[in-house]
Amino acid sequence: MKYSFLICLAIIAFPFLLNAQAKQVTVKVYDEQNQQLPDCSIYVLNSNMNVVTGASGNTMLSLNKGKYTLQVSHTGYATIIQNISFLNDTTVNIKLAPSVNKLDDVVVSTEKTEQDVQKIPLSITALSAKDIADYKLWNTKQLTAIVPDMYVSNPGDNRNITSIRGITTTSYDPAVATYIDGVNQFGLDTYIARLLDVERIEVLRGPQGSLYGRNSTGGIINIITKKPTNTARVFAEINAGKFGLQQYNAGFSLPVISNKLFIGASGMYEGRNGFYTNAYNDSKFDKQHSWMGNYFIKYLASDKLSFTLNAKYLDVNNHGPFQLVSSMDEALKNHYVINQDATSVMHDKTFNASLSVNYTGHAFNFTSQTAYQNNYRYYTDPLDGDFSPIDAVSIINNYGNKWNNVKVGTQEFRFSSPSGNSKFKWLGGLYGFIQNNPVKQGTHFGKDAAAVGSPLTDFSSINTNILKGYGLAAYAQASYAVTNDLLITLGARYDYEHKKQNVEGAFQPDGADAMITQPDTAAIAHFSAFSPRVSVSYQINQQQLAYATFSKGFRPGGISQLSSDPSQPPLFIYKPEHSNNYEIGLKNDLLDKKLQLNIAAFYTNITDAQVPTLILPDAITVTKNAGKLVTKGAEAEVRAKPVKGLTINYSLGYTDAHYTSLNIASNGESVKLDGNKQVYTPNVTSCLAAQYSYAFNKTVTATARAEWMYVGKQYFDLANQLKQNGYNLVNVQAGVNFSKIGFYVWGRNIFNKHYVDYAYDFGAAHLGDPAVYGVTLRVDCLFNKAEKS
Repeated sequence: MKYSFLICLAIIAFPFLLNAQAKQVTVKVYDEQNQQLPDCSIYVLNSNMNVVTGASGNTMLSLNKGKYTLQVSHTGYATIIQNISFLNDTTVNIKLAPSVNKLDDVVVSTEKTEQDVQKIPLSITALSAKDIADYKLWNTKQLTAIVPDMYVSNPGDNRNITSIRGITTTSYDPAVATYIDGVNQFGLDTYIARLLDVERIEVLRGPQGSLYGRNSTGGIINIITKKPTNTARVFAEINAGKFGLQQYNAGFSLPVISNKLFIGASGMYEGRNGFYTNAYNDSKFDKQHSWMGNYFIKYLASDKLSFTLNAKYLDVNNHGPFQLVSSMDEALKNHYVINQDATSVMHDKTFNASLSVNYTGHAFNFTSQTAYQNNYRYYTDPLDGDFSPIDAVSIINNYGNKWNNVKVGTQEFRFSSPSGNSKFKWLGGLYGFIQNNPVKQGTHFGKDAAAVGSPLTDFSSINTNILKGYGLAAYAQASYAVTNDLLITLGARYDYEHKKQNVEGAFQPDGADAMITQPDTAAIAHFSAFSPRVSVSYQINQQQLAYATFSKGFRPGGISQLSSDPSQPPLFIYKPEHSNNYEIGLKNDLLDKKLQLNIAAFYTNITDAQVPTLILPDAITVTKNAGKLVTKGAEAEVRAKPVKGLTINYSLGYTDAHYTSLNIASNGESVKLDGNKQVYTPNVTSCLAAQYSYAFNKTVTATARAEWMYVGKQYFDLANQLKQNGYNLVNVQAGVNFSKIGFYVWGRNIFNKHYVDYAYDFGAAHLGDPAVYGVTLRVDCLFNKAEKS
């Protein structure tokens, strides 16, 4: 990997691309009264150039002749995107409208180049830093319903299971891929779901194999955090609320050497007393304490070449993971009460580091992304495995940091066409990974084990599963503008993955040495696939874009783990999952940027559907190919400014995901479940957010906001016996912003709706969060504005 990286550096440093003579572009920004605006941010898309207008409202850009796209923003005004073209020195005049009157133009990088989201023929939900603050998004789990046809939940261990359009899995290999600052969060082990100082979130629905290094069948969550620039920045935020909630965020970024070297750091502490009470000892059960950090060093070798070193960590102490009761009925009858005799603290430590190299040239652009990810999770004491007050089953995994310590290395090289308005645009890349996942877990059967059917008591069944693997992928996409309005896009991807699973089993009576019951045995599997994509889009007019897309999806197969269930033999190789995906959509900007309406319809059929099953009492997931799945539906997203000061956002999703063929094993027999619904897939998601802002003057603005969410009927087991009917949630927020300081009061789930958000197929259930109220104080200051970043 390191040799490839050095070769790549040599390539991009090779001086065959010389700078052309730069032209001077004067940019003047005005308001609607033709008064020039100081302190406007002007960013040249797909470059390292970010300038700020001076006191006169003017600034200067030094650019080579050609075509560029500018993003212009100012506090209190609607962000706009404007194309410019010039051959000689020129002056560009830009007019901004108040944000209370018009919608922002939104820039996304979902196709690996920054562009207007309304010009991209994909289903994309884009949330800006302001949106993230308004929705109070602290975790990707809270994206449920905000993104149509998306559902996120977890059983209390803070590892999110995500479903988009009925594509989901409860295994540790996610069907929906997450990228943070360009780095793929390889699995649920190494995935950081917390959100800290985020610039924007982009959610793409459907397979995206020709755009991203790691394959994804359900979609992509692309998270971009704020980077250091020439403009020094300091921020701090305090949140306090019910259940002893405390959250403290703070950070800074600044130029060490103007136009050359920048640093940035942000950190977070979050703690609360817990939602649940353990009736066994009458104590709070799920107290949470977590620490998070995000650190950047960015170096601009030139206007075209930059290096960014980033490190992230998350350290979670969960005093009561898996807040589960035996059934959904019990959870909904005795709210937030469990009865467990074995209590433990889960320590979950994640570290991610990456080095990004970016080159923007006249002939091509280049990016190298080198990343390392590590997660170590263990329980200080045995964890309750029977979710009851009896001493029957408990789970042990604290065998030292050699075990349950996941390590992943990834490398991605990506080339793309240069910025500009060429008819032909292309992108291609190579991606590779290597992983080591050594898992050792013991299932202890206590003095009451007979109550769960065990013929023996006071012993442990210890399973060791070591997964080592590597993978390579090549992907490419090309777009050609047949006319100014008609665009055809072709994409392709090839994947190869190699996996090796070692298993070993042992029996250990309490107080005695372990005896080997399953000698060290291994299996090897290889998987490969070719996945094409084709898309056609037509720009009906400046305000409307129509598109149609077909793509193939691929999820690699795997090897089953060792469990104590003799009916589930280890080292079973399950096949890859393949899908055919069809989508049509229409994007509309209407009423002079006061209304935006995007609609889409989709149809997906999946063969060799991978169905994960949790094996008890080990809590090990075994995956098998069990059938064929069809998922179809429609989505709509609305953004509107109907009157001055009022903003309305609405998302609506409908999904019908069912198995046309499904055969699963139950009690030693094959059970046919054709026609049953997919799990963790609400049939409807809906989110309506209305916010009214009133400006007393240029620095003081008051806001009031309400959100209504509806999550429709869904099932948690393939037999469709565990059902959660549709439910409504209401969130509110109100506050005052004094330019750099904001104070808000807020409430989530204010009517304290009780519902199950996660349940295992054997019945154990977890409730969604109760009503939480709190206050927020936020300070965000900019200093020392300069010209490039």
